[in-house]
Amino acid sequence: MQDEFNDPLWRTVLSGAQMLFVAFGALVLMPLITGLDPNVALFTAGLGTLLFQVVTGRQVPVFLASSFAFITPIILAKGQFGLAATMGGVMAAGFVYTFLGVAVKIKGTGFIDRLLPPVVIGPVIISIGLAMAPIAANMAMGKAGDGSELIHYQTAMMISMPALLTTLIVAVFGKGIFRLVPIISGVLVGFGMAFFFGVVDTAKIAAAPWFALPHFTAPEFNWQAILFIVPVALAPAIEHIGGVIAVGSVTGRDYLKKPGLHRTLFGDGIATTAAGLLGGPPNTTYAEVTGAVMLTKNYNPKIMTWAAIFAISLAFIGKFGALLQSIPVPVMGGILCLLFGSIAAVGMNTMIRHKIDLSEARNLVIVSVTLVFGIGGMLIGTGTGQNDFGLKGIALCAVVAIALNLILPGNDSWKHKKADEPLL
Repeated sequence: MQDEFNDPLWRTVLSGAQMLFVAFGALVLMPLITGLDPNVALFTAGLGTLLFQVVTGRQVPVFLASSFAFITPIILAKGQFGLAATMGGVMAAGFVYTFLGVAVKIKGTGFIDRLLPPVVIGPVIISIGLAMAPIAANMAMGKAGDGSELIHYQTAMMISMPALLTTLIVAVFGKGIFRLVPIISGVLVGFGMAFFFGVVDTAKIAAAPWFALPHFTAPEFNWQAILFIVPVALAPAIEHIGGVIAVGSVTGRDYLKKPGLHRTLFGDGIATTAAGLLGGPPNTTYAEVTGAVMLTKNYNPKIMTWAAIFAISLAFIGKFGALLQSIPVPVMGGILCLLFGSIAAVGMNTMIRHKIDLSEARNLVIVSVTLVFGIGGMLIGTGTGQNDFGLKGIALCAVVAIALNLILPGNDSWKHKKADEPLL
């Protein structure tokens, strides 16, 4: 496949830098929200992309980086179990991807269609977005997760709302490559406003070394943390499949057949496992990069190799990481008001696109219970001590949605969908 791409080296390298630029805002946003090290996220995104290319024979032009679906469970798991145990859960989520890859290889894609139809995927994704809505609002108002004030309300709103407005304008009215970088645009405007109001801590930037090793964190394996995070891996797995189909439609290739869905899932799993091993966020394919591939008409997978190399290189610039970590909370909060709502909208669109009829009792039951369990804070079990069992939030709603779909009559309806209307 590689013989058909004869681009000059300089053009391939420049395209790789452009792809990283497109992915950059979303890439670092996730670790900044969850309190992970952005330099580690850059390193594991680059490493994960390279591992994915090895597994898939460098045939798919995708870039792997931080998955937003894991924001909620990582924040909650860090507070309850600590960072090391959370990373053990991330590694376990990577094993889920690899298991799905093996299952697809053995049983075909019908296995996933039956386990995760749109009536399951939709409400789980909606829950992932809306469960974090209060945190986004608090951050936009300059508050910490517990509601305590970090930055005065008026100042915070003068920072967060311009950041949100800029993101909206660029997303809707941006042309060309700029349409693909609304998050970066919002961060730059918000950071500028924060600097104007004097709430940026420049001392840490000045004190940081120019070159430094990222702060890698070794994982610990806590079965509670693993059970807390693993169910969430199902939503990004679907996101991955959708991403592979999308980039295939752009390039005119069927990547589900060659290199095969089992290999792309396995590659995603290896990348996520490697991220958890080093203290980085789980990886997934980036829609922004697919958009850039479509816009530039450059389908050469080698450009993702260079994007990965640039990401790994940036990870060792200490001042760069300190600059990212100095971005005040309201900047992130303003952008998250759009981002979390967008995630929920993806879930709604999943159900609309596949014509999920909520007048049917079966569908109504699955969607209703999933949403309330996911957003309402339902807890199954005690979950108060290190040795207690407890499922709640996104993990609980994912398990409940899958269980209801398998138990309730009519769970074979996916078989009757038209051939031109695929589930995924």
